[in-house]
Amino acid sequence: MTHNPIRPWRNIDRRRSRKIMVGSVPVGGDAPISVQTMTNTDSSDVRATLAQVIAAADAGADIVRVSTPDEASTRALREIARESPVPIVADIHFHYRRAIEAAEAGAACLRINPGNIGDAARVREVVQAARDHGCSIRIGVNAGSLERHLLEKYGEPCPEAMVESGLDHIKLLQDNDFHEFKISVKASDVFLAAAAYQALAEATDAPIHLGITEAGGLRGGTVKSAVGMGNLLWAGIGDTIRVSLSADPVEEVKVGYEILKSLGLRTRGVQIISCPSCARQGFDVIRTVEELERRLEHIKTPMSLSIIGCVVNGPGEALMTDLGFTGGGAGSGMIYMAGKQSHKMSNAQMIDHIVELVEKRAEQLALSEKADTAAE
Repeated sequence: MTHNPIRPWRNIDRRRSRKIMVGSVPVGGDAPISVQTMTNTDSSDVRATLAQVIAAADAGADIVRVSTPDEASTRALREIARESPVPIVADIHFHYRRAIEAAEAGAACLRINPGNIGDAARVREVVQAARDHGCSIRIGVNAGSLERHLLEKYGEPCPEAMVESGLDHIKLLQDNDFHEFKISVKASDVFLAAAAYQALAEATDAPIHLGITEAGGLRGGTVKSAVGMGNLLWAGIGDTIRVSLSADPVEEVKVGYEILKSLGLRTRGVQIISCPSCARQGFDVIRTVEELERRLEHIKTPMSLSIIGCVVNGPGEALMTDLGFTGGGAGSGMIYMAGKQSHKMSNAQMIDHIVELVEKRAEQLALSEKADTAAE
């Protein structure tokens, strides 16, 4: 639960779920909602794949998934998993041997559909490999690849079919006394995905991996993911998320964090509150925000920054942020610190000055956190 006694209307009551481990990352229970992405390189190319993994981790990814469709990929996975700064999930479809190889290679988690990797004996082998090598499992149900008998039963992909598929897969794992699993029921249709996740959340206490699959390109996919996942997260559903975009995996991580930050569920880096600008603006708001976003990407310390073009809403927004700048007249504006007016600054020097203030504030917070940790 996010707890805000002063503004209770901001509270989110998270669904109670079991906690599992994906390598060193806890998922479910009271753990923070983790952010995932997936590489799109040839997985047998260790250098290219590892470069994407590291870039995603630098952007804030907690977990990265790598597709392992063939033996060359699972061989490469050994070095990728060993050198990765974050846990690696091996993405498996149909070939049960790939799941076993991935577990042996050091994957922290296996993403499978237990129903499409063979008979009960093969499922047992995969579960045993996961158990032997300390892997968790993600059951990945997708509206686009439901089992034929469910499509015949329900006539089309629907929430009932997706949840039934997920519960059938859960039973396959539980029958083998395996409980270190999480589950997803993804669809590209936000209505279908939301309804399926809502029903799934009531049917199991397993951690839920949230996503709107095949959401589209950077702009359209961002909007669709924010609508679908934002609705569910606000309702307390979701323990780990992946934004699926036809874009660089780093962009998926950035969007995922922005969704969580907008709901107060995770904080990382500088959150900029800015106006859309109008004829009242005292400086070029759009260009300023673009430049600040670029120059503050390296800041990981949670911080809020308001950039408002004029005094209509500027002072009020600055009251709620760590730092702020409000446009004024005669080529200058007002710098706010901790909600209070601090000093005037020229528009020409404002960007450099704000970057300097943010970096100094981040350094102070880091030192304070280090001191608190040492005191404990």
